[in-house]
Amino acid sequence: MSNITTNIKGIRDIMRKDTGVDGDAQRISQMVWMLFMKIFADKEEEWEITIENYVSPIPEHLKWQNWAADDEGLTGDALMEFIETELFPALKDLDITLSPQAKIIRSVFDDTYNFMKNGTLFRQVINVINEIDFNSTSERHVFNDIYETILKDLQSAGSSGEYYTPRAVTQFMVDMINPQLGESVLDPACGTGGFLTCTIDAVRNQVKTPKDREVLQNSIRGVEKKPLPHLLCTTNLMLHGFDLPAVRRDNLLSKPYADWGAKDKLDIILSNPPFGGVEEDGTETNFPKKFRTKETADLFLALIIKLLKDKGRCAIVLPDGTLFGEGMKTRLKEELLDKCNLHTIVRLPNGVFNPYTSIKTNLLFFEKGTPTKDVWYYEHQYPKGAKSYNKGTPINIKEFDVEKAWWNKREENEYAWKVSIEDIKKRNYNLDIKNPHQEVDTLESPEVILEKFRTTEQKISSIQDEIINVLTEALK
Repeated sequence: MSNITTNIKGIRDIMRKDTGVDGDAQRISQMVWMLFMKIFADKEEEWEITIENYVSPIPEHLKWQNWAADDEGLTGDALMEFIETELFPALKDLDITLSPQAKIIRSVFDDTYNFMKNGTLFRQVINVINEIDFNSTSERHVFNDIYETILKDLQSAGSSGEYYTPRAVTQFMVDMINPQLGESVLDPACGTGGFLTCTIDAVRNQVKTPKDREVLQNSIRGVEKKPLPHLLCTTNLMLHGFDLPAVRRDNLLSKPYADWGAKDKLDIILSNPPFGGVEEDGTETNFPKKFRTKETADLFLALIIKLLKDKGRCAIVLPDGTLFGEGMKTRLKEELLDKCNLHTIVRLPNGVFNPYTSIKTNLLFFEKGTPTKDVWYYEHQYPKGAKSYNKGTPINIKEFDVEKAWWNKREENEYAWKVSIEDIKKRNYNLDIKNPHQEVDTLESPEVILEKFRTTEQKISSIQDEIINVLTEALK
């Protein structure tokens, strides 16, 4: 088995020498479209056996195996001319009516670009990629782990960090939602596909027959509006065994709220919608007046409530601002609590998304169809001895064992408490409710604090005078 970790590092090192590739985001985009072509070629080998009368949508001379597989094949200027004048124009203009596979390729390449300029370096990258066999179960398993490190690297690529949710958080949310084979699952802002792949892993052990496999592939879908995460997500699902990943390049917020009907309803929605983001002018007019805002996360929450079936389940990551916000946010929370049972809010500590955002976040779990009577809160704790999370020590799935043990036998404890809907209404739907079991900080009276401040101020003034005297004597 090839050392895939070494391969990926080798690809990065080669690309760093190419003057056309500027920064991590471009390097990752370049690497992933090339990996996609190799993965697709390996998949086609499999489909020729498993799909009767399979016909490739890619013209013969543009298939990876016919221009890239020979390590002494096209290189230098001839290779770059082929990429720029033949390969990319053809893939971007592929007839999507040819097959479902054609539609996937076209969606991947619509907004994908080749950044490399040096054909010799390009050939070196191709040769490294060719060492990986994506039809090998063992190599595919190893590559899934490496692929996660590629996704994490996005976090250091500027704004791309918004595409990645810590694996432990996605895993916990999926575990608690407990998806079953045949249930329709959507992530409406799927990024690189973390929730979707976690769901696939969770349901896979229920797959016993080829028909079950088809049911699984038809039930999981994602939507992503940005090209790089869309490419990453499509590739990610193919690595997880999906022949035809249902990942659409779109923005669901751009469709009028009233146009969503019964056929669009879903069993499960899992998401970490972009928060702090502002939608394009006019997007909010797709929503009823009471929900109009440019805040992306709020619009997604309104849409999710609409899209869930009766008894449909949702787990979503939302910032503190949604919990305590007023105005439109109050009306949105009233809608949520009236139409859904918001049964659990897990309050995450600072640093879960460090160092990419310091915004405090919460995991909300709700079921559509019955109004909320009580909301349970659970305050997630740092592991023993830790005061925050960072890139080297991220949040770990084992930390959620305490929430999992508590989940089905709910009792109040030092980290868990229950709030009635009556109390929430009295608070004007402010859901930012602190842990009542924590000790309240005991502050001294304003008079005492003021006196201490004056004393400290006098000490500082005295020290400043001494410094001035010393400097004056030294300069004489």
